[in-house]
Amino acid sequence: MPMFQPFKGGGFDDGHVIDLHTAVKDGVLFGGDGKPAAVENELDLKTMISELESPETPSVFICPISLEPMQDPVTLCTGQTYERSNILRWLSLGHRTCPTTMQELWDDGLTPNRTLHQLIHAWFSQKYVMMKKRSEDVQGRVIEIVGALRKAKGKGKVHALSELKGVVLAHEIARKSVVDEGGVSVVSSLLTPFTSHAVGSEAVAILVNLELDSVSKAGLMQPARVSLMVDMLNDGSIETKINCARLIGKLVEEKGFRAELVSSHSLLVGLMRLVKDRRRRNGVSPALTLLKSISVHRQVRSLMVSVEAVPQLVDVLPCLGPECLESALCVLDSLCSDDEGVTALRDSVNTIPNTVRLLMRVSETCTAYAISILWSVCRLASRECSSLAVELGLAAKLLLVIQSGCDPALKQRSAELLKLCSLHYSDTMFISKCKLSPTIQ
Repeated sequence: MPMFQPFKGGGFDDGHVIDLHTAVKDGVLFGGDGKPAAVENELDLKTMISELESPETPSVFICPISLEPMQDPVTLCTGQTYERSNILRWLSLGHRTCPTTMQELWDDGLTPNRTLHQLIHAWFSQKYVMMKKRSEDVQGRVIEIVGALRKAKGKGKVHALSELKGVVLAHEIARKSVVDEGGVSVVSSLLTPFTSHAVGSEAVAILVNLELDSVSKAGLMQPARVSLMVDMLNDGSIETKINCARLIGKLVEEKGFRAELVSSHSLLVGLMRLVKDRRRRNGVSPALTLLKSISVHRQVRSLMVSVEAVPQLVDVLPCLGPECLESALCVLDSLCSDDEGVTALRDSVNTIPNTVRLLMRVSETCTAYAISILWSVCRLASRECSSLAVELGLAAKLLLVIQSGCDPALKQRSAELLKLCSLHYSDTMFISKCKLSPTIQ
């Protein structure tokens, strides 16, 4: 007979192993009288398993082959139980052993384990009904809070928003309920030029966790609301700054977004502060993600140059992880679209050292961005920049890229950059520069 393994929650004592008979008799799986709990309607087992939010399923309900809950358990002659489809697949592959014990099967017949099936169905039914009840309670609470928020004034707004934020962060069903009950427009309406940061930060924390439709996003794209988000991105807590960056990022993705909404010195300064914050690194990724999204606009790139974002981004490259590094390099590569951006990159003393160092170090995407940046800078000031890059090992690394299995377009660009760098050296001298020294490696 299969044995229950200890697990946390659901009525089992830690470290206590019991069999199915004891589970039923003691009311562990059912009610205290050992009878199945009442369920309003016959519930489909497959549906319950798929909809339940990762329940801690007793191991006796788990198929040893798929490690998923069983829906049609069958028992082999060895006494081991499996999901029917899984064991049939095992046998169809020519195996004549029990997957768990590796005993030879003297009989390949499959016996439906109806008792276990009833136990599995009863257990999931109880969990499913409880989940539905909790969902109804959460939905009811959301309706209450949204209703209170419509009437709240002063500190009452902050309290209601704080409570709604807690529910939204804790329950996925709450996020859907807020949208369904018109909560998005209620919360969005609180973002005005006269809104305090206490109210604004709570409102943004709610909105950023919701699935916003085009109408909701259009309402948030009003200049006054975006301006308030930018103000909080500069002066709010780290959590508020991150939420503002993420929410503005959602708006930028919308089709009708206007570049002038994010063409502000204040926004760029706030984002660069997040990028450079060495103590609280959790704001770096949201800030760089937003910078990447808005850098496609010419007027934003021009502002980035004017606020000296270029040398700041270049200087933080060595401190970034792979994902953030790709975003930062993408922004710098976008700046190469304009003469003023290339000039700013050329004038930054660390552009060439930091980009050369990244080649073949992180990912092919990072290498592609770095080569594109180096190409733009070296083409602008060929003798000055190419010579420095070659001295730092660029030629040797470009040869590695050309010899690698990377994208053909990247190999072509590497060959063009290598040719550009060779113009200022004799053949013999340049060949010597192409050797990969231990320092370069």
